[in-house]
Amino acid sequence: MTLCQAHQYPPWSDPLRPGSNVSAEARAARRPTDPALLAGLAAAGVVVYVLIDLALAFLRPGVSLLHDAESDYGVGPFSWLMDLNFLLRCALSLALVGALARLGSPRLRLGSWLLGAWAVCSGLLAFFPDDPPGYPVTTAGQIHLLLAFVGFICVAVAAILLALRFRELPALAPGSTALLTLGVLAVLALLLLGGTHLHPRALGGLWERLFLALELAWILVASLCLRRASPASV
Repeated sequence: MTLCQAHQYPPWSDPLRPGSNVSAEARAARRPTDPALLAGLAAAGVVVYVLIDLALAFLRPGVSLLHDAESDYGVGPFSWLMDLNFLLRCALSLALVGALARLGSPRLRLGSWLLGAWAVCSGLLAFFPDDPPGYPVTTAGQIHLLLAFVGFICVAVAAILLALRFRELPALAPGSTALLTLGVLAVLALLLLGGTHLHPRALGGLWERLFLALELAWILVASLCLRRASPASV
């Protein structure tokens, strides 16, 4: 069975099964949303996310790229742009999860759930602003840290796990080495971030941005792989 044939249908009505009694029109109508469409939306979301982040770097020069967390953009002028990016990160990640689900492979299930958890945590960050250096500690800020911690761990594990699973699927195997490399580098960046203990003079901002850049690059590469492996392109 090919990857594109992994959608679950009753044996008598599987639109990809030889001898199926389902008409061509019914096959088109019953096919789930094309993974290529969702993967394309995820890739486009990554590009927009990066552009917004670059805009914030120019609009908020007082936020240090080396020492301050990206989330610090969510407090002060143009905070709505950072909130928008949190929600966008949620949406683009869920689009990738949807594309993975449309492939119907049980091997991708655990990694997809972890990626979905990262997406939810990312979206919730928009509603709980962090506590930048010099600001009083708040309940919202503590929730923000917890959500970020859980989300970062989930996406770090998901990236490596899914890269290993991609190796087992012929249609996705070509991109697995690049994905595994990005996943491992992201884990190293996350360990460096943890080593700063969130000290305001440490390079926490640099390591966090590197981690996020690597995970977004992972999502972009995975999305491109899924576009090639989808029913619309094979």
